Amino acid sequence: MTVLEFNYQITTLRDSLWRFAFSLTLNKADADDLLQETLLRAMRYRELFIENTNLQSWAFTILRNTFINEYRRRARLDAKVDNKKDIMNLKIAVENGYFSPESYISEKEIRKAIESLPDEYRIPFVMHTEGFRYKEISEHLNLPLGSVKSRIFIARRKLMEMVKDYRRR
Repeated sequence: MTVLEFNYQITTLRDSLWRFAFSLTLNKADADDLLQETLLRAMRYRELFIENTNLQSWAFTILRNTFINEYRRRARLDAKVDNKKDIMNLKIAVENGYFSPESYISEKEIRKAIESLPDEYRIPFVMHTEGFRYKEISEHLNLPLGSVKSRIFIARRKLMEMVKDYRRR
C-alpha cells in the first residue's frame, strides 16, 4: 500500500474515530485533540501496519492507547505528595462537577482505614500508592505478580466498603 493510499484509508476512519474519542473524553475539544494525535501517530508509524490486516482495528487501538497514556500522564501531574509521616499519593479534586474523596473523608480517616487492613493486603497496597510497580512489589514480597494485583484490588474494594458511609453524605 502506498503512502497516499494509506493516508486516504486512515482519514476515511475519521468520523468513527472521533466518535470513539468523544466517548472516552466526553469533551469535544479533547476528542478533537485525541483524534489529531491518533491520525498523526498512525501516519508516522505507517510502516508498522501489516498489510491485509484490519486498519480500523489498528487505528482504534492507537486511539485507545493514546488516551490511556495521556490519562496516566495527567494523573501523575495531578498527584499531590503528602510528606508528613508516610509518603502517599493523593489525588486532588479537579473542578469537573465531581467530588473528590477528600471532600468526604479526611486524610486521617483514610490512613486509619488503610492501617486496619490485614498485612497481606495493606503492604502491597501501600507500596503501590508509594509508586512501586506491580513487578517491583512482586519481587520485594516474593509473591506471584497475579497475587500482588489481586491483593491490591481486594484492598481497594475493602477500603471502598469501609468508607461507603462517607460517600452518602
